[in-house]
Amino acid sequence: MKLVIVESPTKAKTISRFLNRDFKVESSYGHVRDLPKSKLGVDIKNDFEPQYVIPDEAQKRITNLKKTAKKAKEIILATDEDREGEAIAWHLTQALELNVNAKQTPNVERIVFHEITKKAITEALQKPRGIDMNLVDAQQARRVLDRLVGYELSPFLWQKIKRGLSAGRVQSAAVRLIAEREEEIKKFKSEEYWTIAALLLKRETRKAKREINENKFEALLTKKDDKTIPKLGIKSKAEADNILKDLQKAEYKVSNVQKNEVKRTPPPPFTTSTLQQEANNRFRFSAKQTMRIAQQLYEGINFAGEQTGLITYMRTDSVSLSFESMICAKTTIEKKFGKAYALETPRIYKTKSKQAQEAHEAIRPAMPEKSPDDLKKYLDPQQYKLYKLIWQRMIASQMREAIFDATAADISAIPLNSQRINYTFRANGSVIKFDGFLKIYEGKISAKENILPELSKEEKLELEKLLPSQKFTQPPARYSEAALIKALEENGIGRPSTYAPTISTIQDRGYAEKDENRKLFPTEIGIVVNNLLVEHFPKIVDIKFTAAMEEDLDEIAEGKIKWRPVVKNFYGPFKENLIKKTKEVQKEDLLQKLGRECPECGAEMVIKFGKFGKFYACGRYPDCKHTEATEEEQKTQKENEGEICEKCGAPMAVKRGKYGMFLGCSNYPECKNVKKIQRSIGVKCPKCADGDIIERKTKRGKLFYGCSKWPKCDFTSWKKPLPNN
Repeated sequence: MKLVIVESPTKAKTISRFLNRDFKVESSYGHVRDLPKSKLGVDIKNDFEPQYVIPDEAQKRITNLKKTAKKAKEIILATDEDREGEAIAWHLTQALELNVNAKQTPNVERIVFHEITKKAITEALQKPRGIDMNLVDAQQARRVLDRLVGYELSPFLWQKIKRGLSAGRVQSAAVRLIAEREEEIKKFKSEEYWTIAALLLKRETRKAKREINENKFEALLTKKDDKTIPKLGIKSKAEADNILKDLQKAEYKVSNVQKNEVKRTPPPPFTTSTLQQEANNRFRFSAKQTMRIAQQLYEGINFAGEQTGLITYMRTDSVSLSFESMICAKTTIEKKFGKAYALETPRIYKTKSKQAQEAHEAIRPAMPEKSPDDLKKYLDPQQYKLYKLIWQRMIASQMREAIFDATAADISAIPLNSQRINYTFRANGSVIKFDGFLKIYEGKISAKENILPELSKEEKLELEKLLPSQKFTQPPARYSEAALIKALEENGIGRPSTYAPTISTIQDRGYAEKDENRKLFPTEIGIVVNNLLVEHFPKIVDIKFTAAMEEDLDEIAEGKIKWRPVVKNFYGPFKENLIKKTKEVQKEDLLQKLGRECPECGAEMVIKFGKFGKFYACGRYPDCKHTEATEEEQKTQKENEGEICEKCGAPMAVKRGKYGMFLGCSNYPECKNVKKIQRSIGVKCPKCADGDIIERKTKRGKLFYGCSKWPKCDFTSWKKPLPNN
């Protein structure tokens, strides 16, 4: 009997379908060894030796695997192909007490594959290898570094700010990006500017109304006296009016027409980062949600009585495709869309990112010939959406370019009252000549046509009307998950496997939240922690330092350097600075003062953070224990005055818990009745006219509006209802 060990029971179920009775496939259910939770778990004096333990939840599984391994003639470790998968394979050999290098029964081998299909598994079994200790060491280095930062810096945060806080090498850098973006937004000063467009008409088309509509076009003012007008070039209404005065009585004629054939190439297949970004932009999937669904598609779906993986491995920074998959894509394209859409030779993409380190394929369908429609009835709606996105992107990457006929026309406007001023307008138009890959995948490239009428040089035009528009510069936008992932990747922070858990962690820790547009912003505690780390532990949150550390981990994976010196070089200065700052930084110095006195003792009131968030307290605590609710809580209390507990008749009080404010009975603990706080927006329900419109949230935290009389009245709206007339 040959024992195959994988991490996931779903993966085990899929692989077992491809193998005969000589094989037994078991799952480790993820990690089987890790650093202990109760202590640091790194022997610093002994060259940073990790002190791994088998978690309680894995003990029973290891016992069963040991029994099965004793009966096996051969043990095959088939964990994922990345660093973490390699580390799990190595930990299995240690936990099961297997001698990898000894030529004895059971023989231990390692196999890797990019997709969970019968062909891929069969080929992998024919090419076994040993465990790559360079990959294992890179993962060990990451784990040890993160443990040292987390377990040594977190107590400092507990001591100086409040208990329960944490710091991390990657997560703290991510919080810094969010916090700095918020600071940019606060400091931003909006500036007024104007744009002027002209609605123009070919003179000879004034006869027929239909022809007029077809030959109208819009052009934007771009130059004055052959000098380009910058974005903020027209700063006020007065300036715009002066220009409009000139343009009202001006002669318009075509000064130049350029026609070009423009080709657009399809984007490359998905990497982990680009898949997470596109799924977030299109479907509002979080990074964590995208990876969960991708994992399901990778591990295998049962369709038509066949269990097989539908996509290749989803943690990758490569855009390359196997030659076989490209040939299969070509056949599929010819069959579905015709030979005109297929390439003569496959299109090869190369990874541009310097940080790319995994030798995987891009994320693609394991069987390109299986279209989304072929599999739709076997997939749930989310699985179908993601599979369709991956399939379309990969197929599009092997289709011909889209071809456009692009026209750019410059229109001169010479005021009749002054021959010395010359204004230039620009009109752009494009017509799809051949849709190519746009037939299946548009992405950010719109297939919309903008048709200009046939124009010739020196042709005179008629002005229909001028279109002035007042605008204001906008601050930089908050990060969406997609934008943050892009920023992390561009700055070299983290790797494909870390993006989703990093974004999830900073929200779980309460350092960042999402606004009504699902954009990330820092919480007050997130800003406090970030400011403290930036001032006193700059290396931990330094973007360049974090990226350099990732490059060191890459070099460990490639066997160029050893992992222990990397950890040692980081830990020495870090520990020295931690000891210094523990003595120097006083908790009182970090407290934000309110600028008013304590009503009980006259000391200064300060902002503090407790288990459930911010509150106001006397700066002389514990000598004076006076505390106050925040303005937000006081406002909420006023809005809910008169609320009576329906169980005991006592007044309801505003309280704060793990998930924010709520109404709790003032007779607690005798009465434990609680209610959600209903935030009215001051608008009566347009449907029943009896209830008030209140703010509500979905399970995923998205804000919407509903009637306070729900479920009697089921009115809901994503948009804020307007005040009643």
